[in-house]
Amino acid sequence: MIQKMFSHIYLEKGLEVEASKFLKRFPDAILVPVSHYKNAFNSQKQDFRLQKLSPKLILAQKTSDFLYPGSHFSPSFGSENFYYNTLVLNCIYDCEYCYLQGMYPSANLVIFTNLDDFFRETKLKLTELGSLYLCISYDTDLLALEGVLGYCRKWIDFCQKEINLTIEIRTKSANFSAIKDLNPPKNCILAWTLSPNPVIQKWEKKTASLEHRIQSIKEALDFGWNVRLCIDPVLRYDGYAEDYENLIEKIHSNFEMERCTEICLGSFRMSGSYLKKMRDLLPKSAILHYPFQVKSGEARYPKEKHDELIDILQLKIKNLSPKAQVFVMD
Repeated sequence: MIQKMFSHIYLEKGLEVEASKFLKRFPDAILVPVSHYKNAFNSQKQDFRLQKLSPKLILAQKTSDFLYPGSHFSPSFGSENFYYNTLVLNCIYDCEYCYLQGMYPSANLVIFTNLDDFFRETKLKLTELGSLYLCISYDTDLLALEGVLGYCRKWIDFCQKEINLTIEIRTKSANFSAIKDLNPPKNCILAWTLSPNPVIQKWEKKTASLEHRIQSIKEALDFGWNVRLCIDPVLRYDGYAEDYENLIEKIHSNFEMERCTEICLGSFRMSGSYLKKMRDLLPKSAILHYPFQVKSGEARYPKEKHDELIDILQLKIKNLSPKAQVFVMD
């Protein structure tokens, strides 16, 4: 799948060595030199949906903003110093509700190759703050790209040496096999987003099936990794209650949920401006054209609908696994 995707590689000047590594994986790719990645990524009149059919690769170096304070749309799990980074812009998956469609002008993937600079800036922030909770896979799916990049294992190795750093790697893949040879650090959390199969099949295109994600989770738990389950975003549609109850039952039938560090629950939420742009891109999307409440620039389900969604899940988890730790995203 990835071979067909990256038919062209846009290359910033000075990254010829890095490009050679990618050309070994994609020997038929056409190289296109650019002076700066934004000349390709931010160019006008791009069609995000059309580009999603065959994304191109952009190799670049990041020169600033190596760490960002965590968004209030994302859970910090009680961590005081919550940050994220952007090692890759965009994702190989194509989830209909994904905010990246509203955030970026292009569906092409930007890969920042200067990991050492990210590590250096993370060390500086650790020195400044004393501790750090860092999400490294929010604006992409690093584990899904592990066979191409190898970034997860490099960050896992880094965090093993930085005991005051905790990293989270979030994924919708079934690619645990790519890192299962590593010793699991106590300060690394593998976070799987889980959805009912009808949601995956209809709105999470190209992602791993629920069965394959669960199999990867079971392996990770058996190998001693810290695993977080993220049933987020919970979506409202005809038949959603039964589907999400079946999801909890399926998880419970495969492994004990209390083995996970926590189960994170959250309903759909997004910047109102992103949602407006996404509705223009996908005018027939029932998920995106739900009559959300938009307050203070944020689009959400009305509170009573949010509570109904979350209560169904909480009750089901409590009945099947009362000792499981549940974290609810408001």
